[in-house]
Amino acid sequence: MHTYILRRLRDAVSRKRPEKWKANSSFLLHDNAPAHLLVLVKDFLAKNKLTIMQHHPYSPDLAAAEYYLFPRLKSALKGRRFCDANDIKNATKELKRLSLNGFQECFQHLNSRRQKCIVAQGDYFEGNVA
Repeated sequence: MHTYILRRLRDAVSRKRPEKWKANSSFLLHDNAPAHLLVLVKDFLAKNKLTIMQHHPYSPDLAAAEYYLFPRLKSALKGRRFCDANDIKNATKELKRLSLNGFQECFQHLNSRRQKCIVAQGDYFEGNVA
């Protein structure tokens, strides 16, 4: 299943950003989820020459979804009620409203967040740390 998703991702990047694909200038931020550590997945990544940016052991301070994606989704969906699966599907359109620049800025802050995590010796940060 995970290789299927990676295959779709690979195809989408090569189609939508051919200059990055040809130059191998894109990378995949891969966390330490058990599915990502499977030999099958590692072989797929190596065979397709996908550059991996290794994620540190889990820390919400270093998880882009925790400090960028989820707070914005929560804010956009706050107070809404869902009657059925279609309502939920429609609500996920909020993902498309998140800007590309926002995601790029999020990853630019990742290195400074890593450094702060090292200085804090792994302690979690309070509030929004850029």
